[in-house]
Amino acid sequence: MKIFEVTEPNFDIVDDTSFYMRNDPEFYRKQYFPTMASIADMHSKGKDIDPRKCLGDMVNHGCTSYCKKYNLAKHPDELFTKEIRDSIIDKIFAEEIDEIKKGEYK
Repeated sequence: MKIFEVTEPNFDIVDDTSFYMRNDPEFYRKQYFPTMASIADMHSKGKDIDPRKCLGDMVNHGCTSYCKKYNLAKHPDELFTKEIRDSIIDKIFAEEIDEIKKGEYK
């Protein structure tokens, strides 16, 4: 007996999740901004930035929050594979590092 089955979404989950993380006021305030501010601080101090290490926890929280908000999966791992999480990290880092270099998040 199947109780619950997660199907592939018919939209770009990486784009949608990263958009959610940036635009949900509560998530942005509690998770996204503090994480970016920390990365900006590391950058200003000339420290090496490992995107997986710096963004991994925030992205994991974001995936959980996204699933709860949109009632997409009982557990985030059902929808967000390691590859998808890595793609979200890559996307966010690529977009935000340019802003950080311009002085954002100080």
